[in-house]
Amino acid sequence: MKNQQPTELHRGLEQRHITLMSLGAAIGVGLFLGSASAIKLAGPGILLAYAMAGLVMFFIMRALGEMAIHQPVAGSFSRYAREYISPVFGYLTGWNYWFLWIVTCMAEITAVGIYMEYWFPGTPRWIWALGALVIMSAVNLIAVKAYGEFEFWFALIKIVTILFMIVTGFGLILFGFGNGGAAVGISNLWSHGGFFPNGVSGVLMSLQMVFFAYLGIEMIGVTAGEVQNPRRTLAKAIDSVFWRILIFYVGALFVIMSIYPWNEIGQQGSPFVLMFGKLGIGAAAGIINFVVLTAALSSCNSGIFSTGRMLFNLARQGEAPSRFGRLTGSGVPGFAILASAGALLIGVVLNYIVPEKVFVWVTSISTFGAIWTWAMILISQIGFRRRLPKQELAGLTYRMPLFPAASYLCLAFLFFVVCLMGYFPETRIALVVGPLFLVLMSGMYYLKGYHRTAAPDVPAAPDGDLHPVSK
Repeated sequence: MKNQQPTELHRGLEQRHITLMSLGAAIGVGLFLGSASAIKLAGPGILLAYAMAGLVMFFIMRALGEMAIHQPVAGSFSRYAREYISPVFGYLTGWNYWFLWIVTCMAEITAVGIYMEYWFPGTPRWIWALGALVIMSAVNLIAVKAYGEFEFWFALIKIVTILFMIVTGFGLILFGFGNGGAAVGISNLWSHGGFFPNGVSGVLMSLQMVFFAYLGIEMIGVTAGEVQNPRRTLAKAIDSVFWRILIFYVGALFVIMSIYPWNEIGQQGSPFVLMFGKLGIGAAAGIINFVVLTAALSSCNSGIFSTGRMLFNLARQGEAPSRFGRLTGSGVPGFAILASAGALLIGVVLNYIVPEKVFVWVTSISTFGAIWTWAMILISQIGFRRRLPKQELAGLTYRMPLFPAASYLCLAFLFFVVCLMGYFPETRIALVVGPLFLVLMSGMYYLKGYHRTAAPDVPAAPDGDLHPVSK
């Protein structure tokens, strides 16, 4: 019996694993490289954009947490959309999340190529992108606990680096540490055209990139089927991850733009590397470049994890080829992971054909996919509350605050961001590729007869005390 093939995902992830995994997924290329593009659009006003988007993400994460803690299942928001909206929306949400992480990982491997240019300026980016894809795919084929350990330490590297940068940065700002005792102050936040140098329109244009930076925070929901003690673990992880990410983003960018004039931060490389270069610490700039390189690899690693699990869940629901629902001897969805890695080869090709445009394209498309996912979380949570029996509603231990007003306001804000993406030419491609993918998958849903397939009930979690909502 020891050699029997596993049929269910193994609950091998602990709280420290999923906390660091979600931090690792969200603190990646969006902060280290994407922030350069956002700063050029909004200047110091980008801090307001991150704060506004962060508030919206707070309510979205609480909505997800309310459902995931009551009903911790593999597939998470795809299963909730299926249960509380309709089967077709569950199907589209699952495939959309797979697609958005495929595109996001294309951004991550693109960033790997950009960072490697720091040391090897003459080597084509696509070579490094291919190398990153092969390594991260191999890592994802190991047992989930080993993957969790790998991601824990990988994510810890960049988190410690960001904290070190924030602390030393404030020392430079307030006391002039490393600058001959001359405090830099924060006048750079308004000395180069004001706090809003490009006006309100600059802040609005940056929202697409800002929301891309928060992509990945919802990955906690994907781990629900593989985490130990989900009721206790998920609640702590959701609250802590949100606040830490908000502090890291706003705190890090506040320090960078205080020390380094926003209009001198260009597209070549990361603002983090530029900041240490400004301090005259050449060796540290190389170290930071290594850190942001591992950050991109870490986020790509988490993305392949997410796509594999979502494809696995779709297969188990009869909405993807059955082979993707098979597990390897170590309990990971090997076929699903390899299929996702194969799709990521498109990113390598794009890095070969259009290396200068691929980053803006893929981040825009990823943001559209993320907004769909977040909207489905909010709409599912509204349906969840409506269908929850009164006695179970009274017994909820983890709630979304200000319901239902916050749910509808967040949905309106997400719709506003989609409209902005259509208004600005740079991000308009997302409103072509994203909806086209959803239309294509909708056609497949009916052509393949998935709408006639009886949807399996959402199973109870192994914990016993957690169960699906009564219908």
